[in-house]
Amino acid sequence: MNFDLKTLSLAAAAAQTCDLLLVLIPEGFRPGQDALSTLAALALRSGDLVLKAGKQLHLYQPPAVAARRVVLVGAGDGSARAVQQALLAAGPAIQAPQTKRLVLCLAGAVSAGAVSTALQALAEASYVYTSTKPTAQARSLQRCVVGVPDAAAVRDAFDRGVALVAGVELAREWGNRPANHATPSLLADAARALAKLPRIQCKVHGPAEVARLGMGAFMAVARGSEEPLRFIELRYGGAAKDQAPVVLVGKGITFDTGGISIKPAAEMDEMKFDMCGAASVLGAFRALGELQPAINVLGLIPACENMPDGRAVKPGDVVTSLSGKTIEVLNTDAEGRLVLCDALSYAARFKPAAVVDVATLTGACMIALGNVRSGLFANDDGLAAALHAAGEAALDTCWRMPLDDDYAEGLKSNFADMGNVAGRAGGAITAAKFLQKFVGEMPWAHLDIAGAAWKSGTAKGATGRPVGLLVHYLLGQAAQRAPSEPAPRAASKSAQRATASKPAARAVPRRAPRARAS
Repeated sequence: MNFDLKTLSLAAAAAQTCDLLLVLIPEGFRPGQDALSTLAALALRSGDLVLKAGKQLHLYQPPAVAARRVVLVGAGDGSARAVQQALLAAGPAIQAPQTKRLVLCLAGAVSAGAVSTALQALAEASYVYTSTKPTAQARSLQRCVVGVPDAAAVRDAFDRGVALVAGVELAREWGNRPANHATPSLLADAARALAKLPRIQCKVHGPAEVARLGMGAFMAVARGSEEPLRFIELRYGGAAKDQAPVVLVGKGITFDTGGISIKPAAEMDEMKFDMCGAASVLGAFRALGELQPAINVLGLIPACENMPDGRAVKPGDVVTSLSGKTIEVLNTDAEGRLVLCDALSYAARFKPAAVVDVATLTGACMIALGNVRSGLFANDDGLAAALHAAGEAALDTCWRMPLDDDYAEGLKSNFADMGNVAGRAGGAITAAKFLQKFVGEMPWAHLDIAGAAWKSGTAKGATGRPVGLLVHYLLGQAAQRAPSEPAPRAASKSAQRATASKPAARAVPRRAPRARAS
């Protein structure tokens, strides 16, 4: 799907030939003398159009308008969230098979954040998964023209939105693929493909290299699977080599049966989503490749399956992590923290400015926060504040959770330096306390995305979160640092016409927390 940004008044928008013209009208709208303004003013006076976000009036071939179909959509206060609500409400019209060319006209003053959000909402509304479903009707929408009062004023936000669409849709694509189509080896291939983008490099470690590194906790999780593990290392070099990198660590359990502590059958199919942390790191790097910010970023993805067989790690086994600390594996379904702890220890050798791990780690976090906000844990107040602010700006929100030392009491073990679980109470917090034991003095944050990474029910599928949060955070860090050379322009020309991969209709179902990741 291609995006274009244009300066368009309502009069100019009426002259645009397209399959669908969406006109977003905010509160306080002042109509002009053009045809669209006249239609909107008449509809408002008669009460047929309400400007509450998402309220719509559908028109067909109205006089003096070139578009075949026109939808007037209320945009509320014109904020980014209101624009998102408005466009998602118009999803059926956007996703209709006859909608191949769309013009979106944002009437009135528009914020930069609203423009970026509009692109993401258009992509979400038109997303269709087709990779393993050949009977699915692929996305029909091919070109979107976004019209604003002043294109130059929002160009950077537009470029950011295009890059975020590419990143989020890459994360959704890999999150949605069945486990036999998203093995650790295939995930590594996806990372290698990202190395074709400017300033991105990729290195993949196999079982022999991981063994030489001494990642005993990671290897223990992978032992029960016939699929070989992969430890993926992505590097984006946008700043001077001596600038400390930000490290993103993504949990890449491509399928989680629970191991010997096997999960119940109900909804176990959704454990293909247990690599959504890894997918979000891939998506963030996809966006970095387009935006080219002046910052260094390292991505680490420990990828494997958690399967039960005669070689699988057993409850009560003791494994030695990369840090040298020993771990009593009391529950093999608490495997995410085992692969992450070795990746966190590995991150320390790069002397990072900050480390952020992203994982579908605990069902307990979904119980606490639902599917609205990701859980945020951090040992550094500045890092926590920056991530929270990035989430608010990206409409990809998180909420800070406590890390009191008392929560770690349950991790004590008679047979190892620690156990890998501490009981049900405060499960999301005790999981974070386990990870904290491996970060030392590094500024570190943990995002538990178990509630936010995917939806269940009729709209089952990956959301692509928290790519938006991560990218906003990284761009904020790049803006704060003084690079040794000027940063490149926010996005390349190719980014302005970036293609978004195969996206499906949005719904908001409720989800039962039975086979959640841990």
